[in-house]
Amino acid sequence: VLLKSDVAYCDYLVGLGSYDITGPAADVNMMGYANAEQIASGVHFRLRSRAFIVAEPKGNRVVFVNLDACMASQLVTIKVLERLKASYPMSVWLHDSLDAGNSGSNLFLNPIISFDVLVDGIEKTIVQAHENLRPGSIFVNKGEILDAGINRSPSSYLNNPAAERSKYKYNVDKEMSLLKFIDNEWGPVGSFNWFATHGTSMSRTNSLISGDNKGAAARFMEDWFERKGSVRTDSAEFESDEGLPRRISNIIPTLHDNHHELLELAASFQSPPGRPATKTSSVARRVRGALRQVNKPRFVSAFCQSNCGDVSPNVLGAFCTDTGLPCDFNHSTCGGKNELCYGRGPGYPDEFESTRIIGERQFKKAVELFNGASEQIKGKVDFRHTYIDFSKLEVNVSSNGASKVVKTCPAAMGFGFAAGTTDGPGAFDFRQGDDQGNPFWKLVRNLLKTPDEEQIACQQPKPILLDTGEMKLPYDWAVAHFQ
Repeated sequence: VLLKSDVAYCDYLVGLGSYDITGPAADVNMMGYANAEQIASGVHFRLRSRAFIVAEPKGNRVVFVNLDACMASQLVTIKVLERLKASYPMSVWLHDSLDAGNSGSNLFLNPIISFDVLVDGIEKTIVQAHENLRPGSIFVNKGEILDAGINRSPSSYLNNPAAERSKYKYNVDKEMSLLKFIDNEWGPVGSFNWFATHGTSMSRTNSLISGDNKGAAARFMEDWFERKGSVRTDSAEFESDEGLPRRISNIIPTLHDNHHELLELAASFQSPPGRPATKTSSVARRVRGALRQVNKPRFVSAFCQSNCGDVSPNVLGAFCTDTGLPCDFNHSTCGGKNELCYGRGPGYPDEFESTRIIGERQFKKAVELFNGASEQIKGKVDFRHTYIDFSKLEVNVSSNGASKVVKTCPAAMGFGFAAGTTDGPGAFDFRQGDDQGNPFWKLVRNLLKTPDEEQIACQQPKPILLDTGEMKLPYDWAVAHFQ
């Protein structure tokens, strides 16, 4: 948490890092859509972990990690912190805040290999950011993206009171917030932003590991800055020669090909008269400049997920695959079946093109905000961390001018949950908005755990399909404490 204030300001230390977390790319089940038949068969593009550390020179520090992944468990955080504490003095990490923000979808799911890849990658990302800590500053900017997300459950949103809906301009959050990181010596070195849209441009039938639209946006942003910051990238590159950078014309593809002919060609030119060395022509200066560029931190950009709720990147809306007509507005079904109702991205029917377009729309807004960021973040670096038991939380609510205290209850999944969404519909005869349930599936539910009357009353009007908050075997099925 960076606190904006008017207190005396000194430069922060900022450090950024990035590391590959792709993992196994074949014959493993993919997560995100809960589709057992979605088995990985290759790579759309590789996944990365990106870390951003902000520290006071002699005070607190925080590290924020973004993953090209659907999610990461608390166990991943625990294991990463264990490794960091083993590698560094306890004082370095004991009071730090490690926060994980996720972006993409269509990740792999393998109990051992993928877990180790995530932990290894995140650890190396943070270490890299830690080793890159340098004096710098941070700027913030905000703006709207109108064409990268729609509400995939508009009928549900209309059930909110009109007075509440009138407080908002849209039925989803369309604001992007961006932080721009500046190195005092090198200038801009990275950015990350929050914007709400699901990583579901790639469908539940996709079998290629992908960071989806947010992973694509991050790649676009990093490539854009690399091209923007390059000097004469069309005609010169650096190639190692006995440890020193050397400028090589791309007209000559290989340095040592036709070496004899090149010497003869060079000898045929008459040498020009000498002239005094200048700042622009000095070979020594060019070599020193090349060496400095090698030490320049690599630009890192992350496109983080925020309050994505029911925000879908499939902005053309939901249509029936059999008729091509729009799905039922209230239940997202086609002839009573949810399996036929799918959202369409802007590149329909090409989901790769949809991924590119939604990623590009986020990237373009991020560039605009990046270039226009002028509000500087100042103040102390601090963080907050607490655990809340959402299974028995007391809440004050007002109704008809009267106030009363109500209490939450253990988690439960309803029948509508099993219907999925228009981004990835479920199976069987479930449908969204079901407030009655089905006798057959209630019988199946009771074989696992029969909810008691108190739980049924608390979850009303949602009919319980799985009483996950009270299912404890072989371990807890649902988390009660959230941080």
